[in-house]
Amino acid sequence: MQAAPQKGKVIIAGAGPGDPDLITVKTVKALRHAEVILVDRLISPEILQSYAAPSAEVVYVGKQCRSYGTTPQATINELLVEYALLGKQVVRLKGGDVSIFSNVLDELQSLVAHEIEYEIIPGITAALGAAAYAGIPLTARQHSTAVRFLTFYTYSKLTDAYWQELAQTEDTLVFYMSSERLGEVVEKLTRHGISEEKQLAVVEQATTPLQHVQTSSLYDYEKNLGGKTFVSPSLVIIGRVVNLHHEFKWFTNNPSREHYFKPVSEQVGLVLQ
Repeated sequence: MQAAPQKGKVIIAGAGPGDPDLITVKTVKALRHAEVILVDRLISPEILQSYAAPSAEVVYVGKQCRSYGTTPQATINELLVEYALLGKQVVRLKGGDVSIFSNVLDELQSLVAHEIEYEIIPGITAALGAAAYAGIPLTARQHSTAVRFLTFYTYSKLTDAYWQELAQTEDTLVFYMSSERLGEVVEKLTRHGISEEKQLAVVEQATTPLQHVQTSSLYDYEKNLGGKTFVSPSLVIIGRVVNLHHEFKWFTNNPSREHYFKPVSEQVGLVLQ
């Protein structure tokens, strides 16, 4: 009777926000030794071309709002377990950092339930990459001493009291996955009296050659940005610190509407080996 293969190991690693040079050395080492790589949509193709072992099986498991081919989280969990039980060394490569809005908890719970060894390698999250490449310090003396990472991507149960607190805080607000509902965010914050001194910045495709930064007063949002469709991924920064962008911006602003990351419809079912 043939013995069951020894269980493999899963490394959950962050690839950074877009610029392939922002990947960590530790993640590069993991990719070079991986037998299977499960890849998010928001991963620079240069990362796999440069660092994945030629023999590695690369499976695209991207997600994209309302798009055909989006991989359900349950399927990703099953694939991680399946490959690990076959004895494979697996890298689960996520965009940005693994601990910020990444569904990592679901994946960890699946691995623990099947007693599969795992490791977590952090990456640069989109908020930090976008802020740095836009010349917007998220905290700065006389501007802000704290920052909050938020999302308004789905119909969240956020009370008026919560929006009131967000409008009045001096913390910098960073909204992930919220650009499609940015008008609602602005309406709620202005209705609750957010300071006119605060501005918002929309950073499209942060840290990539196609990065585009647009800024506006919240009270002039409809005039300046209302009705615009932002290229995914887009990140929104709100606070006094946004005023620093015009003085400290250093990265070329690219108004192109081209997409740096392939849409998930072009990746669906794609397996490279």
